[in-house]
Amino acid sequence: MNGIKFFPKDLQIKNKRIVLRVDLNVPIKEGKILDHTRILLILPFLQELIKRKSRIILVSHLGRPEGKKEIKLSLNPIFEYLKTKIKTKIFFYTGDINQEAKNKSLNLKEGEILLLENIRFFKEETENNEKFSKHLSELGEIYVNDAFSCSHRKQSSIHKITSFFKNSYGGPLLKKEIDAVNLVIKEKKHPVTCIIGGSKISTKINVISNLIKNVDNFVIVGAMANNFLMHKGFKIGKSLIEKNSQEIINKIYDEAKKNDCKIIMPEDCKVSKNFDGKPQIREKDKIGNEEIILDIGPKTVELIEKTLDNSKTVLWNGPAGYFENKNFASGTFSIAKKISENTNNNSLISILGGGDTIAALNKSELKLSFTHLSTAGGAFLEYLEGKDLPGLSVLK
Repeated sequence: MNGIKFFPKDLQIKNKRIVLRVDLNVPIKEGKILDHTRILLILPFLQELIKRKSRIILVSHLGRPEGKKEIKLSLNPIFEYLKTKIKTKIFFYTGDINQEAKNKSLNLKEGEILLLENIRFFKEETENNEKFSKHLSELGEIYVNDAFSCSHRKQSSIHKITSFFKNSYGGPLLKKEIDAVNLVIKEKKHPVTCIIGGSKISTKINVISNLIKNVDNFVIVGAMANNFLMHKGFKIGKSLIEKNSQEIINKIYDEAKKNDCKIIMPEDCKVSKNFDGKPQIREKDKIGNEEIILDIGPKTVELIEKTLDNSKTVLWNGPAGYFENKNFASGTFSIAKKISENTNNNSLISILGGGDTIAALNKSELKLSFTHLSTAGGAFLEYLEGKDLPGLSVLK
């Protein structure tokens, strides 16, 4: 994604009103924030803008309220949390995007912040509405998109708003995400290994097709691997499969052969007769008719670890098993530990992404470190596909 204008460090922003689009879409239950990661990530840039005496208008969404005001999707808990993290005045505006909102932004003093209520409370946001975007733009003089995770959406606060600004920039978090993905796609160090998990092949077929052209090893884990095992003639019992996936798998193997990419799938599995049952280890050709594949087995873990030891770059998206049950989480945790170890000894560049992957890592309670851990979800995958993301194209 060449040509994106990123926020210049020498830009004169003293007393300037900056509309800053961030991603504060964090899990909240009964008013309590369950994971602060995305909020903590925006703090360094916020502190920089405060130090440089700009006036900040923070814009974010939370969940999918579909244009209706839902109390449980209010940004108020985030507002309360930000007040404990930032030593400046921060105001919370819950009204419409109109003259009143503009007045609130104009009344900000240097270094102060105005947090707008959930931008998706307005149906015009998801409609990429021109009039709404214009009103939103009137709250500031400079626009910064620091929400890579939302940049695959053609929505008012991401896309249309930029047409009303003379100066629109990508923020540091957005740049970090792009730079990280480019380590796999454009500036990669070989051998490159890609580990893909999850359940559906069809939702990731374009990602897989694009990545196969760029990687040396393609490791298939999770429920997705069941389809590949079945494709090779192995019985998979009552394991989760995706119907009508044979044609897609044939295409993947054809692409892999054409691009000299090795496909690696499980040699053994952990199975049970139900999701809460005790795990049994089975070779891939010994799975019973009543059994469900719920994790990779020790031989497969060893194979993946060996592959990682011989890799310079790894991209991982999707857990290796049903990690919600600790009996079937060891495959995912073993991969995470090996990637972390090799990252720490500087032998591996590691890029991890996907909501389920991050949820699994959080559940592991292990002290892990990676080159980059993406919180971007859908945008992460679409960028890997090679798509031109709407929110990025308008920053050129």
